[in-house]
Amino acid sequence: MRHPEYDPSWPDSWKASYRFDLMEVFGKSEDPGYTRAYLHRRHRILAAVQEFVPPGSHILDVGAAQGNFTLTLAERGYQVTWNDLREELVGYVKLKHDRGSVGYAPGNCFELVFARPFDAVLITEIIEHVAHPDLFLERIARLVLPGGFVIMTTPNGSYFRNALPRFSDSEPDRNEAMQFKPDSDGHLFHLPPDELLGLARQAGLLVRRLQLFMNPLTRGALKTDRLLPLLPKQVADLTEWLTSRFGGMAVKRFNMHALAVFEVPRACDGADPA
Repeated sequence: MRHPEYDPSWPDSWKASYRFDLMEVFGKSEDPGYTRAYLHRRHRILAAVQEFVPPGSHILDVGAAQGNFTLTLAERGYQVTWNDLREELVGYVKLKHDRGSVGYAPGNCFELVFARPFDAVLITEIIEHVAHPDLFLERIARLVLPGGFVIMTTPNGSYFRNALPRFSDSEPDRNEAMQFKPDSDGHLFHLPPDELLGLARQAGLLVRRLQLFMNPLTRGALKTDRLLPLLPKQVADLTEWLTSRFGGMAVKRFNMHALAVFEVPRACDGADPA
C-alpha cells in the first residue's frame, strides 16, 4: 500500500481519509489508544478472512472508505471489489493502490447489481450505521455464494459503558434520515451478542464465530490512555488476549467490540454450530 503525499488541494473527504490513515496505517498517531484498538481489530479481521476464505477468492468490501482492507487483501492475493457511498474516494484509494486485483463499485449496496455473487463480503463497522440492520444482513447474504462467508465487526452493545439503545429498542423508520453517516457520531444503536445472532439467523446465516474483544486498556478508555505510552506493548497485548478468551458475563460487559463470521448455507448444511 502506497503512502500518498498530502496535497492541500485535495477534497475534504480525501483529507479526512488521510487523517485516519495517519492514525491507522501510516504510524503517525496522536491517539495511541485509537491506533492500538484499530490494529487489534485489523489483525482479527485479516486473520478471519485468511482462515475462512482462500486466496484468489472474490471479496466485496462494503463501506470500505479509504480502502485499507481492500488494498491489503488484494496484496495478499484476493480479488477485491471496493464499495462505498462516497464515489469521490475512488481516486484516493487508487493513489494508495500498489499491487493486486482491485475493482471499484461505488454506491448503495442495497441498490447495486453485481455480475456474480462473491465468495465473501466484508462489513466492518457498518451495520450500526444502517437504520434497518435486519434488511441489511438479508441483502448482504444475497450477495454471497452458498458456502461463502460474511465477516463483520461492530461495537458490542453489551459493553458496560454503552449508551446507545439496542436495535430492538430503536426506531428504524425515524433513523432512516440519519443513516449512512460516517464515524462514531453516526452510530444509531449498538448490537449486543444475542441481538446480533438473532439478526444473522433471521437472514438465514449460519454463525461460525462470534468473538468479543478490545478491553478498555487496549482502547485507552477509562482514562487508561495515559498509561499506554508507559506500558510495555507485551503487557497490553497479554491483557487483550486474556480478556478476549474468558467466557461469561464479564466478557460481554467488559469488551467493546465484536467480530462475527457468518456462512451462507448450502442446501445440505445442518444446524447452526453456534
